[in-house]
Amino acid sequence: MFSFRWLLGAFHLIIWGPVTLTVTHAMLPPPPVQCNDSGCTLYNSYGVWNDRKDCHVPSITYPTTEEELRLAVAHANQNNLKVKVVSRFSHTIPKLACPDDAQHGSSMLISTLKYNSSIEIDIANLAVTADSGVGLRELIDEVERSGLSLVPAPYWEGVSVGGLISTGAHGSSWWGKGGAVHDHVIGLNLIVPARKSEGYAKIIRIGGRDPLLNAAKVSLGMLGVISKVKLSLEPAFKRSISYNFTDDAHIEDIFMDHGKKYEFADVTWYPSRHTAVYRYDYRVPLNTSGNGEYDFLGFQPNSILVSKTARSSEKLLESARNVNGKCALATTFVGFKKLVANGLKNGPIFTGYPVVGHQGRMQTSGSCLYSTKIDTSCAWDPRISGLFFYETTAIFPASKFGDFLRDVKKLRDLKPENFCGVDIYNGFLIRFIKASQAYLGQSEDSVVLDFNYYRADDSSTPRLNQDVWEEVEQMAFFKYGAKPHWAKNRNLAFLDVQQKYPDFSKFLAAKKQLDPANMFSGEWSNEILYGK
Repeated sequence: MFSFRWLLGAFHLIIWGPVTLTVTHAMLPPPPVQCNDSGCTLYNSYGVWNDRKDCHVPSITYPTTEEELRLAVAHANQNNLKVKVVSRFSHTIPKLACPDDAQHGSSMLISTLKYNSSIEIDIANLAVTADSGVGLRELIDEVERSGLSLVPAPYWEGVSVGGLISTGAHGSSWWGKGGAVHDHVIGLNLIVPARKSEGYAKIIRIGGRDPLLNAAKVSLGMLGVISKVKLSLEPAFKRSISYNFTDDAHIEDIFMDHGKKYEFADVTWYPSRHTAVYRYDYRVPLNTSGNGEYDFLGFQPNSILVSKTARSSEKLLESARNVNGKCALATTFVGFKKLVANGLKNGPIFTGYPVVGHQGRMQTSGSCLYSTKIDTSCAWDPRISGLFFYETTAIFPASKFGDFLRDVKKLRDLKPENFCGVDIYNGFLIRFIKASQAYLGQSEDSVVLDFNYYRADDSSTPRLNQDVWEEVEQMAFFKYGAKPHWAKNRNLAFLDVQQKYPDFSKFLAAKKQLDPANMFSGEWSNEILYGK
């Protein structure tokens, strides 16, 4: 998800030169499910699943109320159908949302696209309850209008409330309850299969002290249909953000103190450029001057033609095995990011640090989702043959992350130019999340590492410096025992994932209690979680 507008422009100008644009309307992201007379196909936002096979499902239903959701689950239970839930968005890389038996006609999808009307704010008790289909941006804006703030949020706002907690989506913080959104969940409603006498489906209300909440708040869609989510809030506040672009010396020793010192700290490391970018990010009082926002470069609307040209250019560099070309671009990109503060804006543009703004405008972004500018789209939109990449996300115990960085530095120092390919995306993004009670959350304070790299159109085409990225992934997941982010990664990262979660057996016990017939299992969960 971390492609860049400036990456696109630089590719376009450096490699192809000026091109005349054909004016079209803005292309907003397509719905994830496309149907015709023969059935429906579920896509993710990149247009391709890990196995490069489509997910075909016979039918989909669009409930608008909680009772209609319950009736959809009842219909599936009564007719022995496998079920998965989808929303307006579809940004998971693994096939989480593809139901079991999809190819054999005994499955269906339930979409929360139209179940998104209710946001109830309890000012006295600092809480908000929302329909699971409500978008993150709509939720944040409504909360801010009430004089409150939602503390955690993922950096990308193209998610629904139900989807973001189901997959463990997170921002960055070791303070308070931490940066994972699910750790701010204080209750939820879950629709599960039931006996005939109960109408084949029932709504269970899980409160903050219910042991089931630890299973349900990161459930991967495997326990039932989340219908309502209740989140804790805080009085409204502002944030102050500055970036420090500096040498990466001692990053392996500095990251821990940095994460502890700043409430919303993160670090971006560009190994080929020997550059670390420390984010100084903390809350300030509401009366602090400033009305800035964070409009992350990678999530801004991009020219469709430039996006296509960028992909063609990167393919040329790959086919020519042109490492030096990628390094030249990496130098340009990191310099440009420093110039424009990675999308921070004091007003219409960035004018200097610090950038101060309301929490709701500083915590998450995704302006390409709503763009009305002509000839624009999100850069990875599969309809335009734009950027196409893998995203690896590894979650380390904080105590092991420094040694991992030392190993990567040793690998980098052998031939720094081998790392230029990752630096033309977003380098290594380093974030912080706190220990969680969720069974599929993190059992100790952790560090999250994200990096993106080129993905070939054909699965058999080797990537430039593929051996380097294979080595980095193997060190992360095997040598240091990092856990994979549930909504990202290639399947390799999930090898033996069950052994990495101390409470995994408790999650399976909850699964057996709530969904004994495995109605909500899918082909991915059968393969990854059950080893089938």
